[in-house]
Amino acid sequence: MPDAPETPSAQPPARPTRRIDARSLRGLAHPLRMNILELLSLDGPATATGLAERLGENTGTVSWHLRHLAEHGFIEEETGRGTRRERWWRRTGVPNELNTADFRDDPRSRGALSVYLHELVGQYFNRVTDYLNEDWDNEWRAAGTVSDWHDLRLTPDQLRAMNAELMAVIARHTPTAPDAEAEADPEAVPVVVQLQSFPRKRRDAP
Repeated sequence: MPDAPETPSAQPPARPTRRIDARSLRGLAHPLRMNILELLSLDGPATATGLAERLGENTGTVSWHLRHLAEHGFIEEETGRGTRRERWWRRTGVPNELNTADFRDDPRSRGALSVYLHELVGQYFNRVTDYLNEDWDNEWRAAGTVSDWHDLRLTPDQLRAMNAELMAVIARHTPTAPDAEAEADPEAVPVVVQLQSFPRKRRDAP
C-alpha cells in the first residue's frame, strides 16, 4: 500500500499480481481501510482488537472495515488461529497493481482514485518521517538514504525503462520462499523501498 504502486505495463512484474478494478478501488479507498491494510502488510497478521488499539479506533468499527477489505479480496482470515470471537486477519499473498490510467476517465471512480492516491502519498511520507525520528545506530543511518534527483530529462519510454530497471534490482533482493524470513541473516531487519518517479511541469520564472 499501499503497497500498490503503478507497474509499467511495458514491463510486467515477475510475480503474478492482482490488477485493481473500479469496484475494488472503491472498496479500498478509505483512510482507515488503507491504514489497516498498511499495518497488516508491514507488521503481519493481527486481530481487530490489536489493530483498534494501534489506530485509536473502536474495535467494532475496525471489524467492519476488516470484513469490507476481505470482501474485496485484500485480506483474508488466518484459519487455524484465534477463536470465533477473536479472529486473526492477514494480507493476501498476491501483490496489487494499480494503473491510474484505468480510472482517470471514469467519473464514478475519480473520487475514489483521488482518495487512494492522497492517502498513499501520506503513508509514504509518514514512513520516511518515522524513520527520521526513530533511534538508529550509525551503521543503519549510513546504510539508509533519503535522496532525490531532479536534473533528468526523459521521454515517457525512457522513464518506463528506468522504472523497470529499478524494479528489477529490487526484485533481485526480494525473497520469495515461504520460509525466507526464518533463513534471513540474524542482523537483517525489515526494509522499505519507496520508488517515486514522475514528470514535473516546468515553471519558468516571471
